Amino acid sequence: MADPHGEDDSPETRTARLILALRSQGVTDPGVLNAIERTPRELFTPDLFKERAWEDSALPIACGQTISQPFIVGLMTQALTLEPRARVLEIGTGSGYQTAVLSPLARLVYTVERYRTLMREAESRFKILGLTNVITRFGDGGEGWPEQAPFDRILVTAAAPEEPKALLAQLKPGGVLVAPIGKGPVQSLRRYAGDGKGGFKVELLGDVRFVPLLDGVAREL
Repeated sequence: MADPHGEDDSPETRTARLILALRSQGVTDPGVLNAIERTPRELFTPDLFKERAWEDSALPIACGQTISQPFIVGLMTQALTLEPRARVLEIGTGSGYQTAVLSPLARLVYTVERYRTLMREAESRFKILGLTNVITRFGDGGEGWPEQAPFDRILVTAAAPEEPKALLAQLKPGGVLVAPIGKGPVQSLRRYAGDGKGGFKVELLGDVRFVPLLDGVAREL
């Protein structure tokens, strides 16, 4: 449908515009771009912000959390260097948007959320999309998922105050963890790549803004 000014503003056009913007900012992995293109972000966006679903911006969701900016989703997913047989752990399910982007790129996605409300809503979206390789858990993300470790890749979608040693310990040798690190309003996005000898090569990917990674599970009314 064209807008009153004669410009095409159809969902397809909005999607294409977003993909071009991501590519221009350095998200160039074809698999990642395809996953973002095929994931209906409007499904994960509150009704109040549906019209902004395909903007390259973070948007608020329930429980004081956010659905991440598509560029950040693309950047973090690309940094994981996913392989089709990978088992991925995601810390912080949130709306489930990042999870849905990971799903077609990995064999299994394990995702942990501390807000039961968010977890239930995300699970309903996964069901709508038919994502059968996503396994959810309500719990403390900072503890990871020891029973299912080790993982090939770990993605943390909340800011850890310091290096997340408990999560790094759940990586396979040679695995990759991507996480925002820092206590302030601006954090450092870091990529930890295992060297196969128990150590990690750390790469800084830029400054980001994430909600903090909190201990325990949330009490909800």
